[in-house]
Amino acid sequence: MENMVNIFLFGKKYEVPDDLTIMRAMEYAGYQLVRGCGCRNGFCGACATIYRIKGDRELKACLACQTKVENDMYIATLPFFPLAKQVYDINKVSTTETVMMQLYPEIYACVGCNACTKSCTQSLNVMQYIAYAQRGEFEKCAEESFDCVMCGVCSSRCPAGISHPQVAMLARRINGKYLAPDCGHLNDRVQEIKDGTFAELIEALMQKPVEEMKELYNHRDIEK
Repeated sequence: MENMVNIFLFGKKYEVPDDLTIMRAMEYAGYQLVRGCGCRNGFCGACATIYRIKGDRELKACLACQTKVENDMYIATLPFFPLAKQVYDINKVSTTETVMMQLYPEIYACVGCNACTKSCTQSLNVMQYIAYAQRGEFEKCAEESFDCVMCGVCSSRCPAGISHPQVAMLARRINGKYLAPDCGHLNDRVQEIKDGTFAELIEALMQKPVEEMKELYNHRDIEK
């Protein structure tokens, strides 16, 4: 007999097995997830979730596919958070802090509350990478924010209205295009793709059954 716990999904009470993740518990309770369920493995950030345990004042954030249910857990998902996304031409942007002043000036209104870091579903030091962005240290910002999954939970908790994931994305793009060392073999491979070198191979792979594809992937030669 499974151990059952009580959870509340969007205010409605359900009894579910205690070994389920929040995402699986939602499906167990009858929800059909057509949004906010992405990769189901903690990479895409689509299942951002906020919750509170009864009797605990702290509001917590997580990814629903990675977090197990607890008794008396009050849950609400954030399948989309409206981040402010500025439009820019990466071929024309500045590589100094002036680009942040122009596109994301709100980062200079940061009050240092650290709510962004405390709420990050990936345990990133969000406030630190915003500080790097403020100073135009884009290599450091790119490194610090590398594991960001763009879930937007940090921005949902920010009193300054900063769109942290978009700031980090700009920093990574600047770093990748202008600051990081050139990668010769990657450039060669991209050119081969453009020239159609792998077109026949890709077409053949697309015709194979899924199980055969899995076997090929699991036993592929990995470049050292």
